[in-house]
Amino acid sequence: MQTTLSERASHLPRAAEAESILRTCVHCGFCNATCPTYQLLGDELDGPRGRIYLIKQVLEGNDVTQKTQQHLDRCLSCRNCETTCPSGVDYHNLLDIGRAVVDAAVPRPLGQRLLREGLRQTVPHPDLFKSLVNSGQVFRALLPGPLQSKLPRRVYPAKPRPMTVRERQVLMLEGCVQPSLSPNTNAAAARVLDRLGISVIATREAGCCGAVDYHLDAQAAGLDRARRNIDAWWPGIEKGAEAIVQTASGCGAFIKDYGHLLASDPAYADKAKKVSALARDLVEVLRDEPLEQLGIHASQRLAFHCPCTLQHGQKLGGAVEALLTGFGFNLTSVPDGHLCCGSAGTYSLTQPELSRQLRDNKLNALESGHPEVIVTANIGCQSHLDGAGRTPVRHWIELVEAALP
Repeated sequence: MQTTLSERASHLPRAAEAESILRTCVHCGFCNATCPTYQLLGDELDGPRGRIYLIKQVLEGNDVTQKTQQHLDRCLSCRNCETTCPSGVDYHNLLDIGRAVVDAAVPRPLGQRLLREGLRQTVPHPDLFKSLVNSGQVFRALLPGPLQSKLPRRVYPAKPRPMTVRERQVLMLEGCVQPSLSPNTNAAAARVLDRLGISVIATREAGCCGAVDYHLDAQAAGLDRARRNIDAWWPGIEKGAEAIVQTASGCGAFIKDYGHLLASDPAYADKAKKVSALARDLVEVLRDEPLEQLGIHASQRLAFHCPCTLQHGQKLGGAVEALLTGFGFNLTSVPDGHLCCGSAGTYSLTQPELSRQLRDNKLNALESGHPEVIVTANIGCQSHLDGAGRTPVRHWIELVEAALP
């Protein structure tokens, strides 16, 4: 796509990157065929091709409007279009660049500003978030339906983690909302890894991955969180940790981008590159181990929801499914498994109507094979899908751990 950046846009820190991405796009439109919001709304500007054109206009000096912002806001950042694109357009990075320019030019309505700031002040803070969840559970019956659906139907307490320190060690991101919404997930992962001779070193100083801030109009704050995490992990890396494991694929996709996002930071570029290279989704660690020694022979009927951040962001579609099938679980067929469930980080709160439509469509597909349980690999998807009050939704590692002899 022929592109000529305006004088002002040419001085942006990522101007050359934006221009390069825009020139990669050939405007073929294949991306629209797999875009969830385009399928729902049928508007060219609510598909990747239209959004790319909007960003192109902005960077070429055209007026930025609230309508431009609205179309960019409606994007789930699911990256399905990247999987589909024959030209390899790096859409999510272009979107991040475009959103930053648009958000700096178009003030949001007061309600939206308060919502986004409120999310940034609560979600990335595990202790505060836990207090709010606990309070919500106490007064659940008094809350409106939409808020009740954000609270877990059932919390599975974290069982004790192994105390033995193995020769092989990995670091693990504890996360910000998962300790409250699904506290047993990381504990279950630690117990399975321990059976394989790998110790998990939890680093409490490494908190939110930074994605919440980064995608809520505060990219600088998101990158500051990335730097703090790198500092927290660095001593463990120097001691020989094999990997930095994430059980939430959304966090994993963002951490794998640290190297790219901090490439121009002289103090952190090399460390960020190292951290991204060590970042592993849990399935990446397990699939390389001798899993037969776990002695699992399961038969439960499951539907697996593969999060966008796992299949499109990390290109690990099919990895968890293969692992679960190998353990004996009976996986049901899921039509349109490539489509987003509508969680998309905080999207279910900033775009509730679209999010609910996508959730219900996804649940219809997941339940079409009549599974006993739906499993997934990302806490956002897990909470969002389970909030509908239909088939129970859990993290896949919890069912694997429960099947250990």
